[in-house]
Amino acid sequence: MSLAALSGKCGIKKGENEMRKYKSDGELETVICNCCGKKLAVRDGLLREGSLEVEHAWDYFSEKDGEVHRFDLCEECYDEILRTFRIGVEVEEMKEFL
Repeated sequence: MSLAALSGKCGIKKGENEMRKYKSDGELETVICNCCGKKLAVRDGLLREGSLEVEHAWDYFSEKDGEVHRFDLCEECYDEILRTFRIGVEVEEMKEFL
């Protein structure tokens, strides 16, 4: 499946849902997968579910120069996107969890 086809599968329109919401005291309240729209488990201000948070500042030599893109993916959507890669990601086992 191409990345374009996958993004069409996601079905969430820009601005339809806020991906992250915080309480007035800054505590994390809600995280929503940008691809499938799934509301991820958040308890006591902590994300309690596998997810990928991406923040990327685009710079020179791109069509998005000066833009910062942020999104969250649930583990299932991340896995589905990985299956579209021609070259797999590099995986390294962590020695210690912090």
